[in-house]
Amino acid sequence: MVVLVDHAGDPIGVQSKADVHGQSTPRHLAFSCHVVDEQGRLLVTRRALKKRTWPGVWTNSFCGHPAPGETLEDAVSRRAEFELGLSIDHITCAIPNFSYVARDASGIEENEHCPVFIARAVSSLTPNPAEVAEAQWTSSSELKSAIDAAPWAFSPWLVEHFTELQPLIAEHIVEAEDDD
Repeated sequence: MVVLVDHAGDPIGVQSKADVHGQSTPRHLAFSCHVVDEQGRLLVTRRALKKRTWPGVWTNSFCGHPAPGETLEDAVSRRAEFELGLSIDHITCAIPNFSYVARDASGIEENEHCPVFIARAVSSLTPNPAEVAEAQWTSSSELKSAIDAAPWAFSPWLVEHFTELQPLIAEHIVEAEDDD
């Protein structure tokens, strides 16, 4: 089940995940998370080729939908483990009010209120092949250059939010180091 939301992101109901994504998708709650490691590198992933939406495109570290009654932070931790076999800490909501609407090549529409998180990796990766085709550590500046050069190779949500997120990544790394 996913949480349906109004234009402000406030919950207004629930619907099954299988039924919510289609040609005309109601606005629902999701999240995106960017993971950094101890060296300050940023994890990007390429979505599995069998994903229903945007198969094979590069994106942030992972995405997901919180279950009804689940906090966003708990959902972020759950999906990090499920998609990447990864334990994370220092989970921070960097862009709380990000929303987007986009249609993939198959005609499926995404319509998400999608807060963007940053977290730090505290274990090694074991990607779930049903979710992730490839994973790569890179720098924030290298990712920005790649997005600028070939935006079509990346998820629309990453392209839309990365410029706002980029300066916050460096701040998050410093804060995590200061907490240790």
